[in-house]
Amino acid sequence: MAQFFEIHPESPQLRLIHRAVEILRKGGVIVYPTDSSYAIACLIGDKQAMDKIRRIRQLDDKHNFTLVCTDLAQVSMFTKISNDAYRLIKALTPGAFTFILEATREVPRRMQHPKKKTIGIRIPDHPITQLLVQELGEPLFSSTLILPGENEALTDPYEIRDKLERELDLVIDGGIIEFEQTTIIEFSDNGTEIIRQGKGLAPMLD
Repeated sequence: MAQFFEIHPESPQLRLIHRAVEILRKGGVIVYPTDSSYAIACLIGDKQAMDKIRRIRQLDDKHNFTLVCTDLAQVSMFTKISNDAYRLIKALTPGAFTFILEATREVPRRMQHPKKKTIGIRIPDHPITQLLVQELGEPLFSSTLILPGENEALTDPYEIRDKLERELDLVIDGGIIEFEQTTIIEFSDNGTEIIRQGKGLAPMLD
């Protein structure tokens, strides 16, 4: 049965964040709020928890997962980032963007895009997310909480608990979060391209 923490979305209680980190370190799968939706997450190297996320969302191995990072220093550990990419990400974060970059050897192969060897990176603008990743000391392996057969993420933490309490270890209640897709920016040998326009605005790429 999932634990349920009510954490203030603007002034997160550190003791509850620490308890959430403990749950993650013990192999837990959690749902937490971001600046664009609720998301589901676990530790990077935890294959069993990762497989549970795939099972909950009914995803195949071609799905693009995301590493949620606290800052650019973390991003540079897990991706090959050019000077231009670094400057752009610095200008746009924290914010509702997902950046597609070539993964380094620090990223397990099962997390990478099977052909491109890329990984999605996020630095969300949400106090709970920021403090959670900061206290964890490493990125979260994450995916938007869109259930099978649905097109949008669940918005109400109480509904999430009702539907998934037997599947999850923790639901973090950060209030109602209306689903808005992130803007996806891909960096490749062909240049920088917005491949999905969402909540985040990048006028320098228009």
